[in-house]
Amino acid sequence: MNDVIFARALHVLAIVIWIGGVSIVTTVVLPAVRRGVLGENQLHAFEAIERRFAWQARAAILVVGLSGFYMTARLDLWGRFRTVDFWWMHAMVCVWLLFAVILFVAEPFILHRHFHKWATTKPDAAFAWLNRAHWVLLGLSLVTILGAVAGSLGWSIF
Repeated sequence: MNDVIFARALHVLAIVIWIGGVSIVTTVVLPAVRRGVLGENQLHAFEAIERRFAWQARAAILVVGLSGFYMTARLDLWGRFRTVDFWWMHAMVCVWLLFAVILFVAEPFILHRHFHKWATTKPDAAFAWLNRAHWVLLGLSLVTILGAVAGSLGWSIF
């Protein structure tokens, strides 16, 4: 059972790094970039920070996915996905999938190129959209974390 304890500890640590980073970007970095606190070139300031955090977030996403799958398989928790009582399990998978697609597919292959052009021509609109998107992602993440912690301790809204 020590393997499950270790997997859960890794899982939580990776979530803290991943969602904690999303929180910092959303609540601190983007507002500072938008106000020009980090320099006049908003795109340059954002990309300098985003480039470094993206790899940390990708690594954390991989650890979260692998540890989550391991715990689900090892503890045979697949049945939880057949009931609404464990809605937070579904939410964890959905949030994980959403971020995995964004970080591994959309951002490097689509968003980076299009956002760069948009931020160069209309920086206010581009960064306003980016800020709103980050708030939505952070909100979904926080609701999921709250539900997962409460649900794993036996609380249910149903």
